[in-house]
Amino acid sequence: MVSIVSVAKVAGVSNKTVSRVINGEPYVTEETRERVEKAIRDLGYVPNMAARLIRSSRSNTFGIITDYVSTTPYSVDIVRGVQDWANANGKTILMANTGGASEREAEIWKMFQSHRIDGVLYVTMFHRIVDPETGDVSIPTVMINCTPQTNELLPSIVPDDYQGAQDLTRYLLDRGHRKIGYIRLNPILLGAQLRLDAFRKTAGDFGLAESDLSIRLGMEGPVGAEKNYVYAVATEMLQQKDRPTAIMSGNDEMTIQIYIAAMALGLRIPEDVSIVGFDDFRTVSLALKPQLTTAALPYYDLGREGAELLNSVVAGSKAPPSSRVVPCKLVERTSVCSL
Repeated sequence: MVSIVSVAKVAGVSNKTVSRVINGEPYVTEETRERVEKAIRDLGYVPNMAARLIRSSRSNTFGIITDYVSTTPYSVDIVRGVQDWANANGKTILMANTGGASEREAEIWKMFQSHRIDGVLYVTMFHRIVDPETGDVSIPTVMINCTPQTNELLPSIVPDDYQGAQDLTRYLLDRGHRKIGYIRLNPILLGAQLRLDAFRKTAGDFGLAESDLSIRLGMEGPVGAEKNYVYAVATEMLQQKDRPTAIMSGNDEMTIQIYIAAMALGLRIPEDVSIVGFDDFRTVSLALKPQLTTAALPYYDLGREGAELLNSVVAGSKAPPSSRVVPCKLVERTSVCSL
């Protein structure tokens, strides 16, 4: 096995200098750092993590505990954001998927503690309120895409669902729409309620009455096994004598059925009815024709900023724990027209 002594000899520096380069410490010139890194590559040197852990109180490793994120196509961008931050900052990431099982989650917390993980990013598939099943394990933790129910000491970072829906509603109003339909996402989701509240408040502040709004439930039931009413309620909404000129959907996937309902009735999008979604799930938003105007969930930014926040917590930041929100950017495409 290639040792740190071998690297130092090839690079023409001391063992301590090689150690500084490996650990990303300061006080090493750029020229020396490049020489050491070249020696590491040429020799195929791999740092002994166990030895480093014995010498240091830090493992330079963050853990990710997820429910279903790693198997959910669009929210996996959270993990990508964490990984990109880790690559840029010399951290290692260990990820474990609970599958939603509390017993499995408790085992993962104990496993992370035994591996002396520096900190944990607790990530959920959808925006919700939840308490991690930590048991008696105490590791610095940041919650991503979720907020704690009882432990106010846990900082969190979540998408601004309210702001995203607010911007979409204003976008429709600014383009002259005064009869607007809204098909609700599953009401057990926190984001669903925030989006609906923003829609109602923004429309009301603009002067629209409840009679100007057609609000229907699009789905309900356990997440992943919902009853879906989207096509039926969209068809009913679009057959009204004084039908909405625009429909806002709880998320992008629901808009597929709204598009189909409109086309089945011979309506053109956006000439006869404008449609907006939420999430910017690009498998849907770019595939639909016309392409869908929507609000983008900032999954990548949640991951990257969450990792940075955890790093500050591990480093001993004295800032009080808080819930940070990341804006949901409006993405304008071609599914909306002005009246």
